[in-house]
Amino acid sequence: MWIFDSYYKGCVELWGREQGLRHASIARPPSFYMHLKDPPAHQDMIEALESRFGAEECSFQTIFGTLEGHRIYASRKVAEKIEIQTRYAAELYNVDVRQDHRYMAEHDIFPCGDRDESRFSPDFEFPLTSLELQVAGDPSMPREISYVQVLDGRKRTLEGSERQVISDLMDLIKSHDPDMILLPFADTWVPLIVKKARRYGLEPTISRSGWFKQMASKSYWSYGKVNHKDGALIPEGRVLIDTAKSFVYAESGLKGVLTASRLTGLSPNLTSRFTPGTLISSYEVFEALRRGVAVPFRKRDAESLRNISELKACDKGGMIFQPEPGVYEKVHQIDFTSLYPSIIVKYNLSPETVEHPELKGFLSTVLSPLLNLRIETKRLKKTNPEDYAGVDSVLKWMLVTCFGYTGYRNAKFGQIQVHERITGISRELLMQIKELAESMGFQVLHGIVDCLWVIGEPVSSFKEAVERATGILTEVDSYDWITFLPQTDGSGAYNRYYGRLSTGKVKIRGVMARKGDTPEYVRRMQQELFEILAEASSREELRRMGPKAQEVRRRYMDGLEEADARELAIHRRTSRLSYSRRCAEASAVQAHLKQGIPLAPGMEIGYVVKDAKRWVVEPQRTAEGFDARYYRKLLEKAWKEVEFVL
Repeated sequence: MWIFDSYYKGCVELWGREQGLRHASIARPPSFYMHLKDPPAHQDMIEALESRFGAEECSFQTIFGTLEGHRIYASRKVAEKIEIQTRYAAELYNVDVRQDHRYMAEHDIFPCGDRDESRFSPDFEFPLTSLELQVAGDPSMPREISYVQVLDGRKRTLEGSERQVISDLMDLIKSHDPDMILLPFADTWVPLIVKKARRYGLEPTISRSGWFKQMASKSYWSYGKVNHKDGALIPEGRVLIDTAKSFVYAESGLKGVLTASRLTGLSPNLTSRFTPGTLISSYEVFEALRRGVAVPFRKRDAESLRNISELKACDKGGMIFQPEPGVYEKVHQIDFTSLYPSIIVKYNLSPETVEHPELKGFLSTVLSPLLNLRIETKRLKKTNPEDYAGVDSVLKWMLVTCFGYTGYRNAKFGQIQVHERITGISRELLMQIKELAESMGFQVLHGIVDCLWVIGEPVSSFKEAVERATGILTEVDSYDWITFLPQTDGSGAYNRYYGRLSTGKVKIRGVMARKGDTPEYVRRMQQELFEILAEASSREELRRMGPKAQEVRRRYMDGLEEADARELAIHRRTSRLSYSRRCAEASAVQAHLKQGIPLAPGMEIGYVVKDAKRWVVEPQRTAEGFDARYYRKLLEKAWKEVEFVL
């Protein structure tokens, strides 16, 4: 069965395609493993568990070896009570894994694929029928639903009274019976549509069973900033993808979402809503369950005891060389392919190999096929980007975050010593290839963790030498010219640069056109300027682009007064809802709340600055006027980044 939806509600529920639509319910009581260092001290509890829930003595495998204990047929609530009763002396495993996830892993089946095919193949067919919808209106303040556009080979519209539109939509979904619905802002519109359908006495056919799974919204910290995850109403037996808010869909398209599902063992409903970090964590859990390795409930090995001299000696970051600001010609950028995952695999890094390097590490073993798949898709993408770019993108993000999860205190298979060892090795490798470049007569301009910028020829010889010395694959980008921008003190910026590749395309990093909070009007000006710079293939030709670039700058400066205020919106994530000082974000939060727009920490808001002196702002959706002086400064800042090369 080609499974496209799975969940657990007393039974494992699987929906798939096998000579038509198929739904299977498999009875499977929840269970978990318990290991006690002193079982006789808890004999009364063990006997109570045996009589009330069912418990049996067994041995089970962890990444650190085999443990003796019990398998207890009960839920997470019982596991939490065991922890309290044993004062957290009990080591518990497989408590919080998804039951459908566990069932598929233990039976060697996976979503979005057939049993006889490889999960790690970039080529697969998906026999799903789909329906694209679009609901008219402002999703930040959803009100009456009176217009829905349907895209199923031809454009159709449903319009009229709200009851009629929702009734027609439910009938349409029932008659088409698609396996998948693609809808921008689905996680905003679907809960509202379902609520109103029930109020009108209509059957909510978005779900094939009539029931929905609720995902709660939440705000959370990640890498030093607040993020927000929207709630969702997920239909049973159907895939619903929010095409406007799903990070994975935006970055990798439908094939990327399905690839993530195949690899992680999660349904596309979940892979389209989860972050890359949750995807790589789920992949590791699925692989552990598939290999018969129990997954710890609480982390006990986040960090072992170390003395202060060990802590001072260990590496805690990547290596960066500071560039000299300026414009350089005939430059090559050599990048390691998925450096950190490659280090994990090559050096056999895993929590259990820190003390016992002779063991075959769990992390290195499970990441190896993922890394090989990434290498293959990168190669295929060069000749067929349409088929493989999405797969490559989702693999890139999963492999990027696998390094961060080795140092995350709650990661199931992470440990800070592994994290530090990875950065230590990456530092040694960057120093190694810098010295190699200089020994071969290349000039080193800049380096950031996994890549180096050099001047010299032939770069193919240097590439071969690096791969031979490190055992890690690399890629080379060649520039006709590149500029490293200065910081305010005149020294070179580490991550702000742009240049014209030998293909004629301009690659930009760290400048205003790349920043998420840059107003669209300002971004458009800088992008036009970069298009002009793309015409120059040398430093001499760059200088001749000055008058043309000045004309673009003048046009945007002169046209600012007539610009659409909504194109001047600044988009930022709210870190909190109350501020102790006056600033643009504080005013923006208050302006949104005043208009009745619900907010939570980590949500993205768009606002237009009306008076920068008093920080008077207005939400993007209702903005009319703006502070022209403030936006001229932003235009000037964007211009200065380009003017540097002229």
